[in-house]
Amino acid sequence: MNIGALIIGDEILSGKRQDKHFARLQSVLAERGLELSWTFIVGDDPDQLERALRFSMASEDLVFSFGGIGATPDDRTRQTVALVNDLAIIPHPEAIAEIEAQFGESAYPNRILMGYLPEGSEIIPNPINRVPGFSLKHHHFMPGFPEMAWPMFEWVLDNQYDSLRDLRPKSERIITITKGRESDLLTTMNDIVNQFPDLKLSSLPHLGEVPFIELSLRGDQAQIETAMQIMIDAVEAAGFVWENH
Repeated sequence: MNIGALIIGDEILSGKRQDKHFARLQSVLAERGLELSWTFIVGDDPDQLERALRFSMASEDLVFSFGGIGATPDDRTRQTVALVNDLAIIPHPEAIAEIEAQFGESAYPNRILMGYLPEGSEIIPNPINRVPGFSLKHHHFMPGFPEMAWPMFEWVLDNQYDSLRDLRPKSERIITITKGRESDLLTTMNDIVNQFPDLKLSSLPHLGEVPFIELSLRGDQAQIETAMQIMIDAVEAAGFVWENH
């Protein structure tokens, strides 16, 4: 299962606020042996948001979304999720109960609107102010506020995906290559990718007085060693210099 993230809000793109969700996601997922496959940052523009959600919800990916689930006019996530999935937005009994329990009569007429969710949604408890997020399929929608969103995100992992662990590659080998360029080794890189499709190859060139390539392979240890030897043979045959990172 691939894992993705949607980070929503004009304030992130304009620089009014700095995103904190990406680093937090990386950290929490790494503790479980998981990692992100992709991340989108998208503003509040309805067309842009619809395009991002149509792409995302057409997949079977596990997706965590942050922002845009309030009741103000710039909060369009609930409405766009409903649009993309051809669903009605209806009062969710559990969400309504949570908001009423927190705010009483002052939940009406506006706060209660956050309890209107796409039909078929399940709620994500909010330990801070009890205004819940919601889940639909493998997509989980939470507020943009980190103090609310992060415990909600971990609640989803603990309660719905606790067995989803240790999917990231367990082994990695890195070498540095000097006196060579990526273009000189491209054929060998492509050969490795074709022969070992389960490995993840990464080539990172570094500029400076002595330019070098940082080449890594991640995946099964035995495949890594076989594939890396192919690369080392090509490096040495070309007269380049390599060393373990």
